[in-house]
Amino acid sequence: MSLRALYDLPAPAKLNLFLHVTGRRDDGYHLLQSVFVMIDWADEIHLERRDDGRLQRHDLGPALPADDLCLRAARALQAASGSAMGADISIAKHLPWGAGMGGGSSDAATVLIALNRLWGLGWSRGQLQELGATLGADIPFFVGGRNALVEGIGEKLSPLTLDPTWFAVVKPAQAISTAEIFGSPLVTRNTDPAIVAGLLERAGLAGELNTALTASLTTEGEFPGRNDLQNAAESLCPQVAEVAEWLRLRWGNSRMTGSGSAVFARAGTGDHPVATWPEGELPPGWVGRMCRSLDHHPLREWVG
Repeated sequence: MSLRALYDLPAPAKLNLFLHVTGRRDDGYHLLQSVFVMIDWADEIHLERRDDGRLQRHDLGPALPADDLCLRAARALQAASGSAMGADISIAKHLPWGAGMGGGSSDAATVLIALNRLWGLGWSRGQLQELGATLGADIPFFVGGRNALVEGIGEKLSPLTLDPTWFAVVKPAQAISTAEIFGSPLVTRNTDPAIVAGLLERAGLAGELNTALTASLTTEGEFPGRNDLQNAAESLCPQVAEVAEWLRLRWGNSRMTGSGSAVFARAGTGDHPVATWPEGELPPGWVGRMCRSLDHHPLREWVG
């Protein structure tokens, strides 16, 4: 086997354009309905093949937890495939922590996709998604490589084609854990899933998601729906509300993404955002940038 290394592999973040909590299963997992869209803010991963079977991670920026999701994903793939090979996994972390942007899951998905190639396993996309689902609910989405309507606990994916969109994304200094948010009594847990179904029916496309949702998600102003976790997040972390207002004043809309503390605003479509990024205006400790949606995962074609 001649392939020894793969460098500069992107692990893109995602935004939840809306997030509805539609119920809870008997095992405690919440049922969700959301649209996930990938953006061009990404971590960077480098892999070098080892022939001794060892798996080692090297942090090129902030230190990650000792046994992070990337290592767990690599071990799971190694065990499930029976591969005798290992890897040195180097991670340049650019995405903020606790943001609700899927950074850890995206890193793990990129590791699965790339090790499948580096080790010459030839696994299908479905096989990698099934393995990824045992590690984290968002991993199958990133392995799938397409923007999607996401339902269930994250395992039901309906691919979407969305118009290219600009997003202003900001995370405050504070982070929030998913467990904290879902433990709050302020979380709405019974949003009617018929909201999106009704949207499709009104568009005359009950079985075809692409055109119907694209038309709604790219109109000016707020996206349809809401994030059912935002009230709880703002109560636990007042900076979420501060960021939301900061973005609303500049772009006229804002919404929290996922179950973290990052907030985004739709900033236009086409070749340029409607307004440039306000350099130097972010309060201390806040991080943010102007992002553009991705049509697909940069490594999508690596998996059949």
